[in-house]
Amino acid sequence: MTKKRLIRIGLLGFGTVGQGVWKHIMSNRQALELRLGVRLELVRAAVQNPNKKRAIRIPKSKLTDNPLRIVDDPNIDIVCELMGGTSDAKALTLKAFKRGKTVVTANKALICEHGATLFKTARQSGGHYFFEASVAGGVPIIKTLCEGLVANRFKLIYGILNGTSNYILTRMERDGATLDAVLKDARRLGYVEADEALDLDGWDAAHKIAILAYLAHGKWVSPAQMKVEGIRNITPTDIDYARSLGYKIKLLAKVERDLTKGDLSVAVHPTLIPSANTIANVDGVYNGISLSGDVVGTTVLIGRGAGQDATASAVISDIADAVLALLGRPSHTIFEEDAKRLSKCSLAKPENIRGRYYLRLTVKDEPGVLARVAQSFAKEAISIATMIQSEDVETQTATLIFTTHTSNEKSIASAFSRLRRFKSILEPPVLFRIFDPQD
Repeated sequence: MTKKRLIRIGLLGFGTVGQGVWKHIMSNRQALELRLGVRLELVRAAVQNPNKKRAIRIPKSKLTDNPLRIVDDPNIDIVCELMGGTSDAKALTLKAFKRGKTVVTANKALICEHGATLFKTARQSGGHYFFEASVAGGVPIIKTLCEGLVANRFKLIYGILNGTSNYILTRMERDGATLDAVLKDARRLGYVEADEALDLDGWDAAHKIAILAYLAHGKWVSPAQMKVEGIRNITPTDIDYARSLGYKIKLLAKVERDLTKGDLSVAVHPTLIPSANTIANVDGVYNGISLSGDVVGTTVLIGRGAGQDATASAVISDIADAVLALLGRPSHTIFEEDAKRLSKCSLAKPENIRGRYYLRLTVKDEPGVLARVAQSFAKEAISIATMIQSEDVETQTATLIFTTHTSNEKSIASAFSRLRRFKSILEPPVLFRIFDPQD
């Protein structure tokens, strides 16, 4: 009988995800080994404090506070970078590649900020880089893009990529609660990142959509180049008005490409989506992504986007692919030459990004206000589709809700800037996009 090859694995980081990976590999190791045709050994995990009590207990001899004991160990084949952050993670990943190792990561911020360098180094070193867990947790979106739908060019990719914001918006819709009230529950349940801005201001979703834009189109678009807006301005009033108009509000990440002109736009912002749309009905901590390919048409993937088990599942899936790559199967990772072939596109100018819009204004309830608002829209050739007005007699204020016909980002930004300067507008105006894939 031929002896099976032994594949040794080391973990950089042993937090929630790392412990989940260790737990599930140990409990399912026999089945994994049978499927992959190898033997697996979890060699060591690098941690900041080896004496800290953890939910998953492993022999102390398998813990180290020196990550170089994993990166520099010639016997370790696969390094799982699960430590988070970008500075140390980047240095250790690059060093692992230069040591000829295969790396698996769940670090979307690292790939978003340094993906071009990391992919290039992996290619030059003959290594492999796997990152399914970096986007949408247990939803196999990266394999779908790189393998299952490889024959397609994608004119539209959109979806919900942040489970925390989706949980908050779902609760606000179902319970009529404010964002602050639901946020307290989200913190208690452990759904919110330590840096809450990543979830609430859209940056987590921006990191993820940047990765998908690269995989689909071969072009890195940094969050600084995107329109990135979060959910802090959404109120129960907005959710109620959206419902009355036949929409639900979601934090939508979106990549659109004009396959004829090559224009590419990438954005993350609160969006009104038709209530019948599949993505609009992805609730709670779930993620959902829709891909429109020129060959297959529309494909939708839905699943848990975060949490120990969902992310660990994606990491272990990548470990399985890493094993097969070590056994000689080609890696599906897009490298530099693929990016050059794909990236014949440029970022769309604001005037070429078209859509419809929802605006909410709180104004003094006095003559002439509505006319001045309408004039601001008219100056930018923005056509109003609907207008709803509600008055508060006690405070002598009014809430004005507008939806527009199709306009563009340049015109709406100019009108919005003008509205902000009106003394009769008592609070900062609120602007959301309206999105219907059928438009």
